[in-house]
Amino acid sequence: LQVEGATTNSDKLRVLLGQLKRHHDGALDYVAAHAWARDITGRLRESLVRTEGQTGRHSDVLNAMLDHVTTCLAIIVSNAPASEQEAARLEDLLVRRGFALSEMLLRQATTSQASAYDPAVVQRHAAATLELAHTIHPPVSKGA
Repeated sequence: LQVEGATTNSDKLRVLLGQLKRHHDGALDYVAAHAWARDITGRLRESLVRTEGQTGRHSDVLNAMLDHVTTCLAIIVSNAPASEQEAARLEDLLVRRGFALSEMLLRQATTSQASAYDPAVVQRHAAATLELAHTIHPPVSKGA
């Protein structure tokens, strides 16, 4: 088990127990939660770096997905809305992040070859989303 900032098993246990206590006490701010989320996805990140080094191929799609999941997990873990207004703010933040991911994927769909390990992955999964997007009509202005 690799734990950032810890070399011995005793150090690792101390770091992990500290993280667990902070999480239990609700003391994970966004920055700490983001570091924790990056830590638990570290093995995947390292394997992707290794794959890129061996093959010379890179996936903007997979890296953006991983960044999105890491950020959303950090947002969720670091929030505990105490009011409807705080819940609405959290909702707004997560919806904004979701649409930012959608925008990135749609940009990748503008060509037949996405920057991905499987260049057809975005095109293969975009059809239903594009169909739904075409059914949305902008709201009519009250003055019109």
